[in-house]
Order: sequence, then structure tokens, then C-alpha cells
Amino acid sequence: MHPIKSVQDSPMALAILVSLFSGSLVLAAILATKIITVAGLTVPAGVLAYALTFICTDVIGEVWGKQRAREVVGAGFLTLIAAFGLIQLALHWPPAGFWEGQKAFAAILSTTPRIILGSLTAYLVSQFTDVWIFHACRRITAGRHLWLRNNLSTALSQLIDTLIFISIAFLGLMPILPLIVGQWIIKLGIAALDTGVVYLLVWGLKVKDGPRTRLSEPA
Repeated sequence: MHPIKSVQDSPMALAILVSLFSGSLVLAAILATKIITVAGLTVPAGVLAYALTFICTDVIGEVWGKQRAREVVGAGFLTLIAAFGLIQLALHWPPAGFWEGQKAFAAILSTTPRIILGSLTAYLVSQFTDVWIFHACRRITAGRHLWLRNNLSTALSQLIDTLIFISIAFLGLMPILPLIVGQWIIKLGIAALDTGVVYLLVWGLKVKDGPRTRLSEPA
């Protein structure tokens, strides 16, 4: 057997991040049915789970490169479609005669077509934008200032995500400006807090057998 030369040669770390990405993505869609208040701002309960997806793509892009990050985003889109499809199937499947939880089940998992369309569109545009901005900043700074590309890419892509989702899902139903502003402020706060997590994960993935080593620059 040939020894593993770097974490890029091992599928385990990448598999864990991809699993965390996909799981957080699906959980965010489900948890979004509950609306919470944070510091006086109204946001879906899935906002934290969704923020984890940007941490995952930033770490994957930093360690494994832009192309791998784009592949993960594409796979996540298919995962989200499958999740929505399976949820709709479960909702419309006739319940057992003795089961009395159908109304509660539907109240939690029912999603309007506008919300599904908004979620899918916002996800696809914002996640690919995040990957593009992250790697554009990486080129401009010659691989330095991870904190800058992490925060800038997440802040701008989350703004795009919020604008698209809120506009498609709620335009004409309620005032959307307070929703957009509130969600983006919360997402900016999460982005600032997750910088340390991104640094820790990237540093940990670039450590081999104890001493710190530098991975070959991903494309």
C-alpha cells in the first residue's frame, strides 16, 4: 500500500464534510417551518443549519479546490430535490387507519410550491456564487487572508440567497423588506462567528502526523 501523502488523498475527511453539508441542507429546509426571533429579528429556525453549508463549501474549496466545491454544490441541489420529493410523497401517502398524527405531520412538513421554488433557486445561485467569490478572492490575495474570502463570499452569497428566497416565497403576501434585512443581519453575524471554525477546520486538515504541513495548492 502507498502511504497517504496528504488529506487530499484520503476520502474520509471529504466524506464527513459532504455528509455534514447534505445533512445541514436538508435539516435547514425542514427547520425553516418554524419562525424564531433572534435579537428582535424574525428568521427561520433553519438559519443556523443553512449557515453550516457555507462553512463546508469554504473548507472544501480551500483544501480540495474550486472544482470539488462546485461538485458538492451540484450534488447538494440533487439532494434537496430528492428530499422535497420524498417529503411530498410521505405527505400524500394515505396514513394507517389507527394513526392520528397526520395533521401534525402535515403542519410541520407541508411546504408551498413558492417556498420550494424559492429554496431551490436561492440555493443554486447563492452556493455557486459563494464558491466563485471565495476562489476569486483566493487568487487576488495569492492564497492569503482566509478570513477575508470566507466572510466576503459568505456575506455576499447570503445576501443573494435571502433576496431570491424571500422575493419568490413571500412577495405580495407580506412586507418583504423587514424579512430580508433581518435575515441578512443574522446571517452576517453567523458568518463572522464561523470564521474561527473555518480556520480551525482548515488548519486541522492541513496537519499530518502531528507537525503542520502545507498542502499542495488546489486548483
